[in-house]
Amino acid sequence: MSMKKVPLRKCVVTQEMRPKKELVRIVRSKEGEVSIDLTGKKSGRGAYVSKDKECILLAQQKNVLDHHLKAKVGASVYEELLALVDTE
Repeated sequence: MSMKKVPLRKCVVTQEMRPKKELVRIVRSKEGEVSIDLTGKKSGRGAYVSKDKECILLAQQKNVLDHHLKAKVGASVYEELLALVDTE
């Protein structure tokens, strides 16, 4: 029986390759709206961040998502990310 290939993605904060399930995708739509993509299927420019509280806080501090998505990421998105990580 063959092993299933695990899709890997790179965290934009830590620059490490991790399985897609360990990351959260943040998307900027064509209208410039930034949101969290839990399905991984929303259209638009995406960036992956580890499901780790320190990683999210570091991304907010260094404006990593602003740079990658080429859009202003509001504090509400970071709050939503932190709440998502706390529930898991």
